[in-house]
Amino acid sequence: AGPPRNGRRLPRAAARPPRPSLPAAAPPRSPHGAGGRAGGAARRAPLRPRHAARRLRTPPQSCEAMLPRPPFPGEARRAASAGRSRSRPRGAGGGTVLLPSMLMFGVILASSGLLLMIEKGILAEVKPPPLQPAGGERARRGGGGGQEAPGELEAELLRDIRNRTIRAVCGQPAMPRSVWELPAGQRRTVLRHLLVSDKYRFLYCYVPKVACSNWKRILKVLDGALESVDVKLKMDHKSDLVFLADMSPDEISYRLKNYYKFIFVRNPMERLLSAYRNKFGEIKEYQQKYGVEIVRRYRKNGGNSAGDDVTFSEFLQYLLDEEVERMNEHWMPIYNLCQPCAVRYDFIGSYERLNTDANHVLEQVRSPSFVRFPERQPWYKPVTAETLHYYLCNTQRRLIKELLPKYILDFSLFAYPLPNITSEFCRQ
Repeated sequence: AGPPRNGRRLPRAAARPPRPSLPAAAPPRSPHGAGGRAGGAARRAPLRPRHAARRLRTPPQSCEAMLPRPPFPGEARRAASAGRSRSRPRGAGGGTVLLPSMLMFGVILASSGLLLMIEKGILAEVKPPPLQPAGGERARRGGGGGQEAPGELEAELLRDIRNRTIRAVCGQPAMPRSVWELPAGQRRTVLRHLLVSDKYRFLYCYVPKVACSNWKRILKVLDGALESVDVKLKMDHKSDLVFLADMSPDEISYRLKNYYKFIFVRNPMERLLSAYRNKFGEIKEYQQKYGVEIVRRYRKNGGNSAGDDVTFSEFLQYLLDEEVERMNEHWMPIYNLCQPCAVRYDFIGSYERLNTDANHVLEQVRSPSFVRFPERQPWYKPVTAETLHYYLCNTQRRLIKELLPKYILDFSLFAYPLPNITSEFCRQ
C-alpha cells in the first residue's frame, strides 16, 4: 500500500502508477531454421510494408526485385532449403498478411505430403527415392500395355495421400472453389489446357512433358480424326482438338460438373530437365526465342550465342527470375496449368505408372478396345535417375533451393519427394 494521505491509506491498486504504454513489439522470429542467424538478419532488416502487402499477381519485375519476393524472403533462403515455413510478414497496420502461397506451403508441410516423406524414409535416402520407378519399370512403360506395374499397395497409398493433401490445401478459405473464382489470366490458362471429348464425356488437362502428345493422339482417334495412334506423322497440337476455352460459360460449367476429368503429373525436377534437354538441345525455335535471351542475360560476353548452348544452371536462373504466370507451358508449374483446386479431377495419373494409369482412364471412359496407349517414339530420350542425378549434382545448390518455392505445390500436392542434393547423395 502507498503512504497514508489525509489519515487514510490508499488501496493498493490506486497507489500503483499506471503502466506506460509500450510500442507494439515485432513478432518474434522462430528459433528454428537457419541456426538463428537468419532470424537475426531479419530483425536487423525487416520486410518493408510494400513487400508485406504485395499482391500475388504483379506486373513483370526486374531480376533484383523478384528474388526476395514471397513465399521466401531473401533473408530466409536457408530456412527454405530445410523445407520449413517462416513467420508470415506483417502489414502496415500490424495485421497478418495471409499470402496464399505461404498458407499453402505451411499446410502442405504439416500434412500428408511430409508424412509420406517421413514414412518412406525419403528424407534420409541416398538411393533413388522409392516413389520413382526402378530401371525395369522405366523400361516397361516404354511400350504400350504390358504387365501391370508392381507395388499396387504403394500406388494406392500414394493416391490416397494425394487426395488427402489436395483436400486439405484446397479446403483453405483463400483457395478457389471453381474456375469462375480464378483471376481472368489463370482461368484462361486452365481452360486452354482442358481438352474435351463430348462423345466419351471426359475432360483431359494436358501437361507438356507428361505424355500429352500421346494423349492428344488418343483424342484424335476417339473423335475419328486419326485411324490409329501409331500413324507416323508430325503431331499437330491444335487441329482436330476441342478446347474448353472455345465454349460458352454455360457449356463450360456443364462439362466441368458432369464429365469425367483427369490429369497426369510428373516429378517436377524430372519434368524441367526433360523440357530443358528437348527444347534447348533439339528445337531451333526455342533456341532462338528463349535460348539467345537466356545466354545474353546470364553469361558474360554471350551476345554471339545461337541459343543452343544454354546450361542447365542458366535455365534454372531464368526460371527463378520469370513470373510464373508468364512462363512457357513446358515449364509452368502443373498447379498453374491445371488448377486442381478449381477443377475437381476424378483421377490423377502419374508418369511413373503411365501405361497402367492410362489403361485405367481408357476403361473409365469406355473407349473402344482397339484404342490403346501409344508406344514411346523412337527418338524420345528418357530422363533416367542417373541423368537427373548428374544434372542436379552439377548445379549450384543455391539455384535449386531458391527455385523450389515456385514448384512446391507440384511436389507436395502430388506427393513427390524434394530433390536430394546432399553431399552424400552427390558422391554416389
